[in-house]
Amino acid sequence: MLSIEQIRNETDTVRAALVRRAEDEDCLDDILTLDTRRRVAITEGDELRARRNQVSREIGQARSQGDQPADDIIAEMREVGQRISGLEDEVRDLDSRINDAMMALPNLPDASVPDGTDETANLVLRHWSEPTKLDFEAQPHWDIAERLGIIDFQRGVKLSGSRFYTLNGYGARLERAIIAWMLDLHGNEHGYTEMSLPIIVRRETMEGSGNLPLFADNLYHDEEDDLWLIPTAEVPVTNLHRDEILDAGQLPMYYVAHTPCFRREKAAAGRDTRGIKRVHQFNKVEMYKFVEPDTSFDELESLLGNAETVCQRLNLPYRILQLCAGDISFPSAKSYDVEVWAAGSQEWLEVSSCSNCTDFQARRANIRYRPGVGERPRFVHTLNGSGLALPRVIIAILENNQQPDGSVVIPEALRPYTGFDVIPAA
Repeated sequence: MLSIEQIRNETDTVRAALVRRAEDEDCLDDILTLDTRRRVAITEGDELRARRNQVSREIGQARSQGDQPADDIIAEMREVGQRISGLEDEVRDLDSRINDAMMALPNLPDASVPDGTDETANLVLRHWSEPTKLDFEAQPHWDIAERLGIIDFQRGVKLSGSRFYTLNGYGARLERAIIAWMLDLHGNEHGYTEMSLPIIVRRETMEGSGNLPLFADNLYHDEEDDLWLIPTAEVPVTNLHRDEILDAGQLPMYYVAHTPCFRREKAAAGRDTRGIKRVHQFNKVEMYKFVEPDTSFDELESLLGNAETVCQRLNLPYRILQLCAGDISFPSAKSYDVEVWAAGSQEWLEVSSCSNCTDFQARRANIRYRPGVGERPRFVHTLNGSGLALPRVIIAILENNQQPDGSVVIPEALRPYTGFDVIPAA
């Protein structure tokens, strides 16, 4: 979340940044009004406590000399105590209202983020390899998968409803191989520590990452225990160090984790209903970094490079987009998308979004580090990126590597993990 000091002292800058994100900046006026009322109440409370302390000393001195305090002084102190209690209640209420309003504010886009209100203003920065062109009529993955018997859409619907599916045989083995290979790549070559994490988390864990309260409608929730299914491993990893003060020597900290991810996709109703492009449950390998503030934008470029390496090793043509201010995610200050080409459906598919969230998540989860011995703690910066998301990687492999006889060739990097070079034609 943003700091109240920044909103108070840099109001015009914050207001302009919210306008760049196509957000309503009028809420700042409400926050500042509440903040002014809070500070007035705190000041009055402090003055009354000082008055009460002074009178208490005077009463104590009088009693030590055998004198009794006047009735009007006792009555005044009773009223002062009641007023202090009322002010304390008022401050607690204002704190809660300010916090609720602050929790709804997104991170501010970095100055290097291009202007724009939606995805049409995103910038294509570069391409790697040419989009795959096949010398026969390419088929979309849903036709390939059903013909090969590796994805069963009908049984997925029978089990759980629309936008669910099952992976069978070669399909299940391919997904398992991709996950294991990506975890090994990031762990062995990129320096990430592999984690196995809970996929059901508490409300404060969702709040720390920035998913609650704003995006509750897109999350699966167990109301009885107030537990939430994660939409990404970013959620539990963010909170690994919640309420901690790290030593500077511990940073940077890199984590990688595979988890299933759960999303209701209410905002995408009616979109991409065929195949496995947009589903309610999918697997993803997530990269995450805790770093010192001065290094976070360099760390973002490194994180992006790690995601690109996965695409390159799988020989998947891709492009890099820099997202505009109106399209970056709620906690992000700067984001890049990695999109791979799918030859059958003839489209670019996002397989990773790499973001620098600066100190936004760290403030929500209270994650700090001490720059040096005896120095005041500072908030860390957090970064995240898919490394990669599985369904669209599988789509690209199937569509780009389909053969005229109906088989699919497995990328060379995966073959030691799959145990097979080709998914044979049915």
